[in-house]
Amino acid sequence: MTTNNNQPLPVAVLGAGPVGLAAAAHLLERGLTPLVLEAGPTVAANLATYRHVRLFSPWQYNVDKAARRLLARNGWQSPDDEGLPTAGELLDQYLVPLARTPEIASDLKLGHRVTAITRIGFDKVKTKGREGAPFLIRAETEEGVRQYLASAVIDATGTWSHPNPLGANGIPALGEDALAARIDYGMPDVLGNARSRFAGRRVLVVGAGHSAAGTLLALAQLAEENPATRIVWATRGSQLHRVFGGGDADGLRARGQLGMRLQALRNSGGLELHQNFRIQELEEVDGKVRVLGEAEGCKAPVIDGIDLVVCATGARPDLAITRELRVRHDPWLESTDALAPLIDPNEHSCGTVRPHGHRELAHPEAGYYAVGAKSYGRAPNFLMATGYEQVRSVVAALAGDTAAADDVQLDLPETGVCNTRFAYEQHAAEVPGGSCCAAPPEADGCCVKPERSATASGCATSCSKPAPAATACCA
Repeated sequence: MTTNNNQPLPVAVLGAGPVGLAAAAHLLERGLTPLVLEAGPTVAANLATYRHVRLFSPWQYNVDKAARRLLARNGWQSPDDEGLPTAGELLDQYLVPLARTPEIASDLKLGHRVTAITRIGFDKVKTKGREGAPFLIRAETEEGVRQYLASAVIDATGTWSHPNPLGANGIPALGEDALAARIDYGMPDVLGNARSRFAGRRVLVVGAGHSAAGTLLALAQLAEENPATRIVWATRGSQLHRVFGGGDADGLRARGQLGMRLQALRNSGGLELHQNFRIQELEEVDGKVRVLGEAEGCKAPVIDGIDLVVCATGARPDLAITRELRVRHDPWLESTDALAPLIDPNEHSCGTVRPHGHRELAHPEAGYYAVGAKSYGRAPNFLMATGYEQVRSVVAALAGDTAAADDVQLDLPETGVCNTRFAYEQHAAEVPGGSCCAAPPEADGCCVKPERSATASGCATSCSKPAPAATACCA
């Protein structure tokens, strides 16, 4: 496929996060030209929103091999393979230098939010000649709408910017949009730049995964320093064993300690716990937020007097941009369809997902691949290292090297390496027997294993039961 000036069309890479930039590095090694479109003003803009979180995965799992080779050719000094970077350090010490290499910088366009992907001259219905038509990518920029042609598309747009809502039915709770200023999604920096927002407030944390646990423990530390801070925890189910974890038997010691500290906090009365609380509505009452749960019989449970809400209920992919492409997704996970059995969180944790590549990631639309977290849809067990192997395989397939594309291998610790902890307490994992309030807040937004059901809301959420059938209530 060529442009009007007889030059080969680039391969569009959507998203300049770790997996997207790795895809660009692999394309360059294969002699292909990447066109990297990033919605944010900087590369890895999503990582920048949780700079304070320290990864459990050491550097050796966080740097793609092709990216490492490209950086080395440009004089990059590799960090210690055994070191544990924060998200901010991963951004500053690896991804920013990678994006600044001349090879990638010339083909990187920041502030380009992709809104649609299609084929030139073809809507979704038309078949004849379809595979020979270039892809057309439309993006919104500060200068207006721009359109680009590409020979193939590697979609690494992720899920982080599309958090799951508070509403237990998979859609926003009534009043959630109106009270958006009172809600933080994901992992706010409670002990850092968001301290003044949370100090002295009555805060509700929603979710039953390690992201919620980390925020709860950070709030507990904040409450020690500011006793007016009060903590409320709501989970949709009643089973907390996933977040409490295996304690000393956990393959990742810090993750086990996280669960033990959270359990100790719960047992000590350091927080107010509401289990089986399925949020239906939020409303403002006397300047505070009232949270109403799903009715039990004729009475709806209520949590009153909330100042702020932290929603730690995972994320989902944006499927709208591929509406005019022929894509096939798993109806439950919204993952690439062929990938779903390999990543089903009912059966797999981070470390047990089998290696997979271009064949599992392919869609009916030839030349389009979703990679990284987006390929997993709502499944929470994605690993950065898995994404690197995905793009290596996909790029090999695009280059026509089927043997290399099919030779998919992945070397990971058995327990997985997708866990995180907050940076400001990085050493506390080494302190045995610490109290829950003195120990570090930690978070794991990837290794939760919710039940695979039509109501599963993904990472860091308790989804052990589908929503009960609606019941008639008293007038």
